[in-house]
Amino acid sequence: MKQIVHASRKKTSQQERLAVLRLELDYELAVLFEAMQESNEEQKELSKQKLKKIRMELLKLRAL
Repeated sequence: MKQIVHASRKKTSQQERLAVLRLELDYELAVLFEAMQESNEEQKELSKQKLKKIRMELLKLRAL
């Protein structure tokens, strides 16, 4: 029974993390778009790095 409860909690926390990551992804894409509009090279690179990290975490979570 403990294993079922543990698995359920783990799945719930993963779903919550996925939702947060999607929000972070949307926000960072908006930041990147704005940086592109302003030709802000520094912000574009920062956003790209953050997007890569988000992508990697999304891939890890979906692989579990």
